[in-house]
Amino acid sequence: MSDLISRPVLLPQAIRPDRPLPGAECIELGGETMGTNWSVKVATPPEAFDGHAVRQALQACLHDVCAQMSHWDADSWLMRFNRAEAGSWHTLARHFQRVIRCALEAARLSEGACDPAAGHWVRRWGFGGFERHDQPGFTVPDEVELLRLTERHPHGWRGLRWSPDGGQLLQPGGVQLDLGAIAKGFAVDLLSETLSARGLSHHLVEIGGELRGEGMKPDGQPWWVELELPSALARDAAEGRFDAPVLALHGLSVATSGDYRKGFQSPDGRWLSHTIDPRSGRPVRHGLASVTVLHPQCMWADAWSTALSVLGLSEGLDLADRLRLPAFFVSRQGDDLVPYASAQFEAMLG
Repeated sequence: MSDLISRPVLLPQAIRPDRPLPGAECIELGGETMGTNWSVKVATPPEAFDGHAVRQALQACLHDVCAQMSHWDADSWLMRFNRAEAGSWHTLARHFQRVIRCALEAARLSEGACDPAAGHWVRRWGFGGFERHDQPGFTVPDEVELLRLTERHPHGWRGLRWSPDGGQLLQPGGVQLDLGAIAKGFAVDLLSETLSARGLSHHLVEIGGELRGEGMKPDGQPWWVELELPSALARDAAEGRFDAPVLALHGLSVATSGDYRKGFQSPDGRWLSHTIDPRSGRPVRHGLASVTVLHPQCMWADAWSTALSVLGLSEGLDLADRLRLPAFFVSRQGDDLVPYASAQFEAMLG
């Protein structure tokens, strides 16, 4: 940890007393999923680790998440719901239930900044599983088409009806679910929970840059990770012009949303971010480069990083402080990238 001593360090509020077993080593597994890569690091004695069985269990989890919530697979549960007739109720699979509960609560608390029923906007701007912006024939929607879409989808998440007792969701007609802002974080949680259930409680899980750390490394240190930053600010940090915080992922998850991560150039030269504001139906343009959120569950860190990215710096900071979310914002101000932190993020700096 010597290279971290002079840097700001974000620490968890509680430290578990247990340590990895004597003889523990850091064992790594990984692969591909959801159009990106997954990896796990497990602190355990090698002789107590059945790598084949663990890999099979983790891949089964990832398969279930994709089969239920993928917008790339026309036969997933989510895509079948999107095609279902108006007024039909659908009993969701167990994992799907957990995610939709979280998505609807995040939509309520953010007043629609994170909306699971915004699939029509995501698809029309070319960021869904089909009719993508990088495919032949794609055109940017004009104002007339956007108005027409608004008239066809006036309710968003408020049009959904969720029956928690029966695990059922109502398709009111034409609602297009998209859980891209939350399903990857849930998959991180599911892999972490699966490892812990197998007695592998000291681990780090990552899917596409979203992480959850439990327990400690073999040397008794927490899982140290760098804060994800836009490239210019990351360069400043590497050259010593910015003290980037380091995160101790011990019972914590981290997720980052940023307008620099995915997007494309429109015919008129505008950068169109993949972060869509469901309330306006347009890519965000408020100058917020990235938001990083910490939470015990990666599903919630994922949801909140998306919601705060949509809200922008002022509204996002207000919501983060109201909900006591540890959040780190990077805002474009002229040619500069300026960092801001929520009160809870500041409080966790050791």
